[in-house]
Amino acid sequence: MTLTNRPDLPAEIARRRTFAIISHPDAGKTTLTEKFLLFGGAIQMAGQVRAKGEARRTRSDFMKMEQERGISVSASAMSFDYGKFRFNLVDTPGHSDFSEDTYRTITAVDAAIMVIDGAKGVESQTRKLFEVCRLRDLPILTFCNKMDRESRDTFEIIDEIQENLAIDVAPASWPIGMGRDFLGAYDLIHDRLEIMDRADRNRVAETIRISGIDDPKLAEHVPPHQLEKLREEIEMARELLPQFDRQSFLEGHLTPIWFGSAINSFGVRELMDGMAEYGPAPQPQTAAERQIAPEEPRVTGFVFKVQANMDPKHRDRVAFVRMASGHFERGMKLLHVRSRKQMAISNPVLFLAADRELAEEAWAGDIIGIPNHGQLRIGDALTEGEALRFTGIPSFAPELLQSVRATDPMKAKHLEKALMQFAEEGAAKVFKPQIGSGFIVGVVGVLQFEVLASRIELEYGIPVRFEGSQFTSARWLTGPQDKVEAFANVNKQHMATDHDGDLVYLTRLQWDIDRVTRDHPELRLTATKEMMV
Repeated sequence: MTLTNRPDLPAEIARRRTFAIISHPDAGKTTLTEKFLLFGGAIQMAGQVRAKGEARRTRSDFMKMEQERGISVSASAMSFDYGKFRFNLVDTPGHSDFSEDTYRTITAVDAAIMVIDGAKGVESQTRKLFEVCRLRDLPILTFCNKMDRESRDTFEIIDEIQENLAIDVAPASWPIGMGRDFLGAYDLIHDRLEIMDRADRNRVAETIRISGIDDPKLAEHVPPHQLEKLREEIEMARELLPQFDRQSFLEGHLTPIWFGSAINSFGVRELMDGMAEYGPAPQPQTAAERQIAPEEPRVTGFVFKVQANMDPKHRDRVAFVRMASGHFERGMKLLHVRSRKQMAISNPVLFLAADRELAEEAWAGDIIGIPNHGQLRIGDALTEGEALRFTGIPSFAPELLQSVRATDPMKAKHLEKALMQFAEEGAAKVFKPQIGSGFIVGVVGVLQFEVLASRIELEYGIPVRFEGSQFTSARWLTGPQDKVEAFANVNKQHMATDHDGDLVYLTRLQWDIDRVTRDHPELRLTATKEMMV
C-alpha cells in the first residue's frame, strides 16, 4: 500500500481515512462495522448482532435501547489502526427515524461506504443517504452484502445502482455463485481468487494468486459450470462497465463495488484495503470566513455531534469533534468561538464504541470526544484563536410534533433540563410555546418518541407521557427584526422558541404557511437551520 494522495500533507495526516458507513436498515452495516474492528485488531471476536442477551451488545451500539433492539439509533465513532493507516470509522443509524444524526455525521467524514443487500438492491433509505453524500461530493465505496444468501443477478444489481443513483459503477470484485453455491469472488483489480471459509466466520478467506482469468489453476478451486459462467460474466463486465479510475472516484462520479458476506468475514478485508489504498486523506473543511486546509499548523475543529450520558454513572456529555487542521495535544487551550472563552482540553478521548481512552494527541481528520457539562453544542468551533464559523451542519424541521409532560408534576423542572440536554444533543427539537406552559417536542420519526421516553426515564428517572399536539409542523422565522417582532406579537398562539432561543412558527395546516408567504413576503419560513455558531 502506498500513501498516495497529496504530497504536501504531513505523513500522520496522509495516513488518516475518516469515513462513514451508510445503509438501509438490515443491510448488515453493524456486522460489517464489527468485522472492520476485528480485522483492525480492535476487538478479539465479533459479537453477533442477532444473538441473545449480552452477546447481542455489538461494539458500536452502546445505548441500552440499541442493545435491546439490535438497531443503531445513534452514530458512534471508532478509531483504530489498519496496517499503515489510521481508520476513523463512524457507524451511522440505519433506521430512517434517526436520519438527521446521519446527515450531520456525513459533514464530518471524507468518504462513505454504502452497504446494500444483494437480494434487495437499492432501498429507499440508501437512496436518501446517497443523495446527502452526493451533495457533498463524497467519494463512495459500495459493498454488496449477503451474497451467501439468494441474491439478484450481479449485472442487475449494478444496473440498478447506476440507474437509481446516477453514478458509474466499477466492479472491484465479481461474485462466484450465490446463496448456497456462493464460493467467493474474483478480484478484478489484483487478478486473484478469493475463496470463502464457511467453517469459521471470523477467519479471513483464502487468497489464491493467479495470472488472469484464463489461468488453469482456477479449475482446481472452481467447479466447471461456475468457472465457465465466471469467465463469460467477467468478459462482459470488462466490455460493458467502466474500469476503476481513482480520480473519478475521488470526485464522486464513480463507485467501486465489492461483493461479499460480512457475517462470514468475506470481502471485508478487500473493502478495507480499498478504503486504505484509494480512499481520500483528510480534506479541506469549509468555514464562513475561508477554507481550512488540513496541513495548516494551527489547530481547528468543529462539533458535529453531542451525546449525553454515554456513561450514565458520570452523567456526562461528550462532544464529538472533527479535527479540521493541525496537530492537537492533550492539555491545549483552545478558543470556544461561540462563547469567546478559552477552554483547556485536558481529558479528550478516543473512542472504540462505548470504550474510550485518553487522547494524548490528534491530527487533522481524527475524531475526538471532549467531555463537558453543556458548554459545547453542535456546530461549535474550537480554534487556536481565529474566530471561525464552520458551515454546512444542518438542522431539519421535525415532521412530527407532540406535547410532553412528566407523570409526576413535581418533576416538571427536571424534565425541562432533560429536554434541553436532548435538544442540544440533536436528539430532538424542543419548542417552548409563547402561550401556555409545557413543551412541544419535534422529531423526524415515531420511534424517536419511544427512544426519548425510554432515555428520559432511564437517564433522569422521570417517567413522561407524550400526547398529540394541535400543531403539525414547525418553521424557523427570519427577516427584518422589526417585521419579525410585529408578526410574532400578532401571532403569539403560533409562536415558540427553540433551545437556542430562535423564533419558530408552529403550524396546524399548510394554509398557515401559505398565508405567511402570501401576506408577509419580507419574512422567511425555513425547514432547515444551519447550525453555524
